[in-house]
Amino acid sequence: MKKIFLLLIATTMFCASRAQIVEKDEAALVYYAPKTLVSIDFSYKVETHEVGMFAEFAEAMLGVDDGVTDHQTIFRLTNAHIGTRTVTDFSRPHKVDAEQGMPLLLSIDEKGLLTGYNLPADVDKAKKKAQDRKEAKPKTLPVHVYPFPEEVMEAATPLAQAHAVAKQIFHLRETKMYLLSGEVEHAPADGAAMKLVLDELDCQEQSLTELFVGKKSERIEHKQVLLDPEQEEMLLFFSSENGFTDAENIDADTIRVSVALQRQELKSSGDGKKKKKGAELSQIVYNLPGSGDVKIEFDGHVMAERKIPVAQAGIDVPLPMSLFTGAELPVIRINEKTGNIESISK
Repeated sequence: MKKIFLLLIATTMFCASRAQIVEKDEAALVYYAPKTLVSIDFSYKVETHEVGMFAEFAEAMLGVDDGVTDHQTIFRLTNAHIGTRTVTDFSRPHKVDAEQGMPLLLSIDEKGLLTGYNLPADVDKAKKKAQDRKEAKPKTLPVHVYPFPEEVMEAATPLAQAHAVAKQIFHLRETKMYLLSGEVEHAPADGAAMKLVLDELDCQEQSLTELFVGKKSERIEHKQVLLDPEQEEMLLFFSSENGFTDAENIDADTIRVSVALQRQELKSSGDGKKKKKGAELSQIVYNLPGSGDVKIEFDGHVMAERKIPVAQAGIDVPLPMSLFTGAELPVIRINEKTGNIESISK
């Protein structure tokens, strides 16, 4: 964000409001009101079942009869987080011209949104640091890959391979037993080293055992969707076999996202009689946002609900000109997400 002291000389600009059009060679600053989108982060669990390559020998060689028998992927919707995303509402421009007689110390961000007036230069350092932490990519854990023993590689048939792997499993178990009983010549020097050795042996045994019993793994995935509150409703579809899918999937259940919008309204000025002359108003306008009740329903119950501010359901409120008179100018902070005033100080 940068504090803007320069005047913008516009050649042509087309805006939704005729009063906000900047004419040719006119010196003025133009900023826009924010627009709120509903941002939803769905999280779902993906459970994968993989059949072991020696599954047919599991019971005979290891005595296991409850291994994975079918390749399968199961999707389970687990959570939904309701948030907001702010974009620029180009249908609501605001113009502040240089001839108004006040210093144009407006701070406008790269999206064209007003963030304040007469702000200190370092006002957003903390926000930028927080955003950098949020965008940091998570570290990935290393994946251990255990090769087949040489005896397995040399085996000519699947049965011989399975027999060699089973033999290696029993050898690993025997090694662990000797370590735990102290019947080895070169045992690890201390408890921490012993734990590392035993953990490694466990990992090797598990990897080889999965060749017989199969493997079940889980991971969490996410799907982000955006909804304009003016749309009021959105339908998504989710099935245990395909995850997020379309309406043509007869096995899918419906996710219903609804928004009950409450618009901000101007207060009544009376019975229509002639108004008294009020205080002079400046061209700096803030937004008084409306609100929306967001609800997400799935499988007969409410997954999540939240009341959010909705900038475009609000009204424009000009600041009085008297605020900008005097020797000391005010410091005004504007919430760029809603356009509302956060604070005014001198």
